[in-house]
Amino acid sequence: MVGRVAFAVPGDLATLTGGYAYDRRMIAELEALGWEIDLVNLGDGFPHPGQEQRKIAQERLAAIPAGRPIVIDGLAFGVLPEVAMQLSPRHLLIALVHHPLAMETGLTAAQAGDLLASERAALATASRVVVTSATTATLLVVDYGVPDDRIVVACPGTDKAPAAHGSADGIVRLLAVGAIVPRKGFDVLIGALATLTDLPWHLAIVGDRGRDPEAAAQLDADIMRYGLGSRVAVPGAVSHERLDELYAGADLFTLASRYEGYGMVFSEAIAHGLPIVATTAGAIPETVPVGAAMLVAPDDAAAFAAALRRAIEHPEERRRMAASARESALSFPNWQDSAKLFARALEAAA
Repeated sequence: MVGRVAFAVPGDLATLTGGYAYDRRMIAELEALGWEIDLVNLGDGFPHPGQEQRKIAQERLAAIPAGRPIVIDGLAFGVLPEVAMQLSPRHLLIALVHHPLAMETGLTAAQAGDLLASERAALATASRVVVTSATTATLLVVDYGVPDDRIVVACPGTDKAPAAHGSADGIVRLLAVGAIVPRKGFDVLIGALATLTDLPWHLAIVGDRGRDPEAAAQLDADIMRYGLGSRVAVPGAVSHERLDELYAGADLFTLASRYEGYGMVFSEAIAHGLPIVATTAGAIPETVPVGAAMLVAPDDAAAFAAALRRAIEHPEERRRMAASARESALSFPNWQDSAKLFARALEAAA
């Protein structure tokens, strides 16, 4: 069964984050399966839209012909409960939740509470909820009251990738990929590396610097404060070709996330056969195979530094984890399989 569906996304679909990458690829794969997709841009400012931005989103959603199912990305869906209530009598709504908005780092307790209540109300109107990990599915059932039978887990697919060849100059090349926001834990990563200046390493941090200017400024300040300017490069978002080059030349992937709803960059790193040092936050243990990584509790800079030291000092440990990563990547779902699961959510909603 195929049909026509509106796919509503906040802002520019070409934005270089994991969530937008998932949306782009899923739209392409659904079209390949025969679905007609009407892309609807809800405008910028989410998940903290102003009144004018809310009005624009409401008008664009209201313009969708009655009866047409609408997939709404969770970055917007969770803060538009009133709009969702207005749409639900005329449309089947499918919420796409990458991770709950209240799980973002840096929120006050009041802000997190408001977002949880808002997203809970919006999700109550959805015919189906697509999530990118079993961890997120469980969280929505327990904390958001979403019935289990309304949830479809469609993990991101993973493309095959050439194995990283790593460095050849004795310097261990570390790679971190993620938008520069507090949730990614770059302060923990830099703090940990500041205690390892006796070791030969270099870090490249790749990610959008525009999402949170304060976090980007703090990262720059931390690098300067610890005197790591010559050892840490922060090029911002880069082209796919450049990112592939960085993966190929890396010896170790590392990210000190405080929460991940899935973490596509981890599966990409594993596809490249990279060992990983990361945290146990959110769905990371679900995404990252045990033998391919060293995982420590989030926000524990000392434990993170110890794991990095072990990985940097022991190339045989990195080789063992790299072999496990390459073997594990063979069992990862591809995007075609993930799109078929997503399509089931559309069919079930209809």
